[in-house]
Amino acid sequence: MKKKKVLFISSTGGHLSELLQLSPLFEKYDYYIITEKDKANETLKDKYKERLYFLPYGTRSKLFSYIFKYLYLCIKTVFYYFKIRPKVIVTTGTHTAGPMCILGKIFGSKIIYIETYANTNKKTATGRLIYPIADLFIVQWEEMLKIYPKAKYGGSIYS
Repeated sequence: MKKKKVLFISSTGGHLSELLQLSPLFEKYDYYIITEKDKANETLKDKYKERLYFLPYGTRSKLFSYIFKYLYLCIKTVFYYFKIRPKVIVTTGTHTAGPMCILGKIFGSKIIYIETYANTNKKTATGRLIYPIADLFIVQWEEMLKIYPKAKYGGSIYS
């Protein structure tokens, strides 16, 4: 039986740390991972090989260069989406995942968004963007159900 293609995508840092907590699920699917290229996660290529792709790293603190990096990120997102053609996109956020989720929704992918563990009482920018289009929106704190009423409480992603 052919495994379902699932794309796991997030920015680097804490969002990637959360995403990698889902690694026990990876082998159940024809999985791929996309994150930002950063010195901190270069060693992931050794473990995930051809299943790992990188998008450019950018920070909004350098706004001028960030605009161009984000445009390039969007172009690479289109390329990766059509290369992988995922049936499901799973993300823990942030700006890296937004364009992929929107593109995926347009072309029929299911979107699963896991709101960050670091947020206990307010919406994140990516959460606000993805909430209306997510097929499944998971929060890690019960209090967040007041803010995202259609969400499902999943508990902490950290085991």
